[in-house]
Amino acid sequence: MSKLKGAFLVGFGAASYGILATIVKFANNSGAHTSVLTFYQALVGVVSLFILMTIQYRRQPDLMRPKTKSKVKLVLFGISMGLTSCLYYISIQYVSVSTGIILLMQSIWMSVVWEMVQQRKPAHWSKLLGSLTVLAGTVFATNLIQQDMKLSTTGILYGLAAALSYTVSLHASNHVEKQIPSITRSFYLILGSWFTVTAFWNIQIPPNLDWMILLKFGLVLGIFGTVIPPVMFTRGIPLTGLGLAGILVALEIPVSILSARFVLKEHISLIQWLGVALILLTVIFMNSRKKNH
Repeated sequence: MSKLKGAFLVGFGAASYGILATIVKFANNSGAHTSVLTFYQALVGVVSLFILMTIQYRRQPDLMRPKTKSKVKLVLFGISMGLTSCLYYISIQYVSVSTGIILLMQSIWMSVVWEMVQQRKPAHWSKLLGSLTVLAGTVFATNLIQQDMKLSTTGILYGLAAALSYTVSLHASNHVEKQIPSITRSFYLILGSWFTVTAFWNIQIPPNLDWMILLKFGLVLGIFGTVIPPVMFTRGIPLTGLGLAGILVALEIPVSILSARFVLKEHISLIQWLGVALILLTVIFMNSRKKNH
């Protein structure tokens, strides 16, 4: 029962990430500028996590408090989180949400490359095979094999840049200052993200500030993008184990595509679904191998 509960928590956290791009694009279509949406998302996350962190320390006074060096390190790694949001949300201005999430998930093979460079040794054959399969699935999922299909080069470049930044974010979430309580780590990472978003959009933010946008979209983006996932993952992953968690996190892909299909009315062809299925099966394969090792 505990494993089932853990699976639900991790799955819910992944699904929360999956709906963000659809909300942003829907908000864009309603007149909200991307700059203020990313700003509100990070701001709501900072405020919410600060409150949760304060409550946690009051309930557990003996809980470890990070040193200044650790705080700075987490804030600096939070830059990658802020860049991921900015680049990803710009990407979906040029390509569909379903294509955008597939581009973002190129972080699967980028993470393998990152690991190879970091460890200075070749990756296991299963990871290399998985990376190639992800690329093959991407060709189908983005419908590149249709000759009349035209994808924005700008959108692709922003999407791949977001994937690279996301790869750094995943590394930070899984390896940086792990001894610090999860909510505290998340707070400083998101604080770095907020600083980055503010610097990235700078003068475009003030003229687009609007309380109605905060209430209609900012709160939802902040809660589902920066609060729910870390809390759900912190509670769920110890119950499921990393192997199953790695598979469940991939739920972000179908949730993102389905939300785009029903909310934004984006057309998803059968061959695109086959590409998505290939990527999901690859994630299952790679994480099953990891679990066995």
